[in-house]
Amino acid sequence: MTAPAPVIHVVDDDPAFLRSTLFMVEGLGFAPVGYAQAQDFLDADPAPAPQGCCLLLDIRMPRISGLELQRRLSALGRAFPIVFMTGHGDIDQAVQAMRAGAIDFLQKPFREQALLDALNHAVAAGLAAQRQQGLRAAAQEQLARLSPRERDVARLLALGLSNKEVARQLGISDHTVHVHRQRITEKTSSGHAADLARLILRADPQALDDGSAPASPTQDL
Repeated sequence: MTAPAPVIHVVDDDPAFLRSTLFMVEGLGFAPVGYAQAQDFLDADPAPAPQGCCLLLDIRMPRISGLELQRRLSALGRAFPIVFMTGHGDIDQAVQAMRAGAIDFLQKPFREQALLDALNHAVAAGLAAQRQQGLRAAAQEQLARLSPRERDVARLLALGLSNKEVARQLGISDHTVHVHRQRITEKTSSGHAADLARLILRADPQALDDGSAPASPTQDL
C-alpha cells in the first residue's frame, strides 16, 4: 500500500498563482490544499497530518498577512512548519518570519527544485516536532501518576542526591525516601537517577534548571 503523501497547505490571495502553485506542489508528490486567504485556513483549522505537513504561506496578503497568521498560530499553540513565499520587497519581513520560527522562505517566482527542497525540509522538521511532542506528552503522563511528594523525591534523585540527602532536604526519614523511590520506579519504570533525569527533562526541559530543593513541610508523608 502506498503511503499517504505529506499535506501542503497553500495560502495565497492571487488566484492564478495559487492554482499554479497547487499544480506544482502536486507534481512534486505532495497532497496540496489551497486557501484564498488566511482566514480560510483559520476557519478550516486543519490538524497536523501524521504523515507530515507544512504551510506554504504568502507573506503579503490583505486583511490577515502571512506574518499575522504566523503570530496567531503561535498564540494558539499550532506548531505548523511554515515556508513563506515572498515578493521582491519582502526580504526584511521574511527574515522577521524566520526569527519567529519559520522554516524557510522562497522568493517569487521560484523553481521547482527550490520548492521541493523547502517543502521536504519543512515536512521533516514538522515530523521531528510531532515526535518530540509525543515523547513529551508520554513523559508528562508518566510523571502525572506521581503524588506531589513523589515528584519532589523524583526531582531530587534526578539531580543526583542520595537517599540520605533527599531525606535531609525534605525533612523525612530515609525509609520514607526508600518507599517513595520504589513507588516512583513502579509508576515510571525509571529505576536509576539518570532514567529519572531523562524522563523529567523530556516532560519539561527546564525542570532541573534550579537545583534547590522544593519547599516542603517537615513531616513524614
